[in-house]
Amino acid sequence: MPDGAIRPSGPIRELVIVGGGTAGWMTAAALSRFLEHGYRIRLVESDAIGTIGVGEATIPQIRLFNAGLGIDEDDFLRATQGTIKLGIEFEGWQAPGTRYMHAFGPVGRDLGLLPFHHYWLRGRQLGVADALGAYSLNAAAARGGRFRRGDTQTQGLPGLTHAYHFDAGLYAAYLRRYAEARGTLRTEGRITAVERDGDSGDITGVRLENGDCITGQLFIDCSGFRGLLIEETLHAGYEDWSQWLACDRAMAVPCASAADFTPYTRATARPAGWQWRIPLQHRTGNGHVYSSADMSDDEAAATLLANLDGEALADPRPLRFTAGRRRSAWVRNVVAIGLSSGFLEPLESTSIHLIQSGIARLLAFLPGDAIEASAVAEFNRQSAWELETIRDFIILHYKATARVDTAFWRRRRDMAIPASLAERMALFAATGRIRRDHDELFTEVAWLQVLVGQGVVPGAGHPLAGLLGDDDIAGFLASLKAAIDREVAGLPSHRDFIRQNCAAAATGA
Repeated sequence: MPDGAIRPSGPIRELVIVGGGTAGWMTAAALSRFLEHGYRIRLVESDAIGTIGVGEATIPQIRLFNAGLGIDEDDFLRATQGTIKLGIEFEGWQAPGTRYMHAFGPVGRDLGLLPFHHYWLRGRQLGVADALGAYSLNAAAARGGRFRRGDTQTQGLPGLTHAYHFDAGLYAAYLRRYAEARGTLRTEGRITAVERDGDSGDITGVRLENGDCITGQLFIDCSGFRGLLIEETLHAGYEDWSQWLACDRAMAVPCASAADFTPYTRATARPAGWQWRIPLQHRTGNGHVYSSADMSDDEAAATLLANLDGEALADPRPLRFTAGRRRSAWVRNVVAIGLSSGFLEPLESTSIHLIQSGIARLLAFLPGDAIEASAVAEFNRQSAWELETIRDFIILHYKATARVDTAFWRRRRDMAIPASLAERMALFAATGRIRRDHDELFTEVAWLQVLVGQGVVPGAGHPLAGLLGDDDIAGFLASLKAAIDREVAGLPSHRDFIRQNCAAAATGA
């Protein structure tokens, strides 16, 4: 139309979600919660089509999503076999035999005008600083296998910041019950055709195998990698990022828990990629993300099975993907959320967050009587920017490495990287300063931990840190570490926390 608006007949009140799984049911739950009056929300999924659903690790923003829905944390953890996550341990990424923790929450304590890490860098020069993780309560509690909600016992020390590990299939089922109780209508069936308006090209409905047609005004594509509406029907296009993120396959398998379920995720570097470990109450989720140009599927499966906590509970399940994003996440009257909008390997546990942020953007730009082109353009700009900044953060893990043991790692170390990332790395390496744009997902502390953990450590920090006396620097660092050590010693174990608050009945945890 000349004014750039899509004008349906009457206000846009009929929303159809295509696809279930985590993305579909998170979307349905949020829409049923916040659009409870005057809207019709339908979800179409086929029991015959599997979902990606594996053990999922999350970041703390998921707590905001659940809280917004009014979900009780303990009830949710019981229902999803969930455990607590305080951070991610990276093993072998900087070099074989190395490890570091990207922990949630603050690191150290800022002093005056400067962030803590400038004093830490000065302490390293003086030889009085421990590893960076020693000044993170989250990192220390994670390594000690401890957790408690709420305030600390030490004045001035912030409490633990946590996220979750949970079974994605159980989470989707939990949200399905939530959404259906609030009026979401679920239709089971395989989609065989997509109906479009002959004049405008807008989607008008999806036709099922039994002949029924589910009609709507706004469609949310949660059909996974396939992108049934956004790509197969509307041809949004895909921006391929495999020149930086070469891993294009994964094998996933659950195994029996042979050890305590730790309150952190582990990502272990392998010859052609990396392996995840996600501890749940009833089992451990595992996966091997790898480059098919450097390792065969059989080799990848063998590597995964050789590095499990306990007995494999199924055969490894293969997944294929291409890192990147749809060129437009919103086209005409279709919004893509979840894997249909793009994919980044789950190295920093961003998959569910990207669903969550996509839902938040959809609500922020929810159309009234028309879908305005300017709103669609801004939605797409924000979606692209978010994925690109997360992309750079993930590339950092591969680029900043000293590994030379395989061709895969040598190519990652030597590859050209986006200018946006190269500028950040150069700034930190030269001055200790961290650039972060407003609203960016990963904080300065997140960038700090990964930069330092991967071996990018400036020789000196801000000159103002040098104005504090040498003895004062040593005392400041020592007192912080001592306070964290005391606090951790008084925390209950993670296993005790689960047993006392949210143990799933079937596990006897």
